[in-house]
Amino acid sequence: MLLRRDRDAVIAIGQPAHAWLSAQLARAWGNERFGEVEPWEEVCLGAEQHDIGMAAWDQRPTLNPRTGLPRSFMELELEVHLAIWSAAAPLVLLQSRYAALLVSLHGTSLYERRDVAHLDRSDADRVRAFLDGQRELQDGLLATLRADPRTAAAAAEAAVRRNRRLVWSWDSLSLGLLLQWAPFELEAVPTADGDVDVGVRVGDTGAISLDPWPFDRAHLTLRCEGRRLAGRFDDEATMRAALAGSPWVTLEFEFAPEA
Repeated sequence: MLLRRDRDAVIAIGQPAHAWLSAQLARAWGNERFGEVEPWEEVCLGAEQHDIGMAAWDQRPTLNPRTGLPRSFMELELEVHLAIWSAAAPLVLLQSRYAALLVSLHGTSLYERRDVAHLDRSDADRVRAFLDGQRELQDGLLATLRADPRTAAAAAEAAVRRNRRLVWSWDSLSLGLLLQWAPFELEAVPTADGDVDVGVRVGDTGAISLDPWPFDRAHLTLRCEGRRLAGRFDDEATMRAALAGSPWVTLEFEFAPEA
């Protein structure tokens, strides 16, 4: 769950809703400089489902007693977070091997950034076990994809690396939009002939500009839904009831190149 500040309240946005925004970015992505998204259906599905493991947790979020709000995805205990990500790729595997591969790779990208040297021994062992299990899953999926003439090209090392970075870029851009990070930079975004850093800023009109421009059209509008939650809570049951009864909010994001 993401918590977006909104005056004296927060807009609680489920991780699958954030992933839906990532997929909307994916479907508008690509031009002469940035190249095409290929295989389009599978990569867009991977972007849309990359946080599917969070869906059940987001239906019954736990309370952060320090803030009096639902825990955000950045406040989850390691054991809970690992369980969520361990379940994610197998859920997507019911739809697509390639999308499941991208979801698993996204999870390992998250945990490869952790400094296990600063974790206690039991937590470090949990992280290493998770990474080992995901890499075993990835190797198995890649073997079947490369043995299939219809998917072999998309499963080549360079193609997988590119699509892994694309999902990471869309995830980062979606998070930045929802959590109001602008201005910020997306690092090492794949293009047709290498990687580039992409600057993200909000212009005077409120439109979001990206430089260089990665989309296949000059203007687009994307949206995402959440619930506006007011107040602070002392117990989990009250928080969950308030969240379930909170009004729905639709967030819209207008994109346009800088003039």
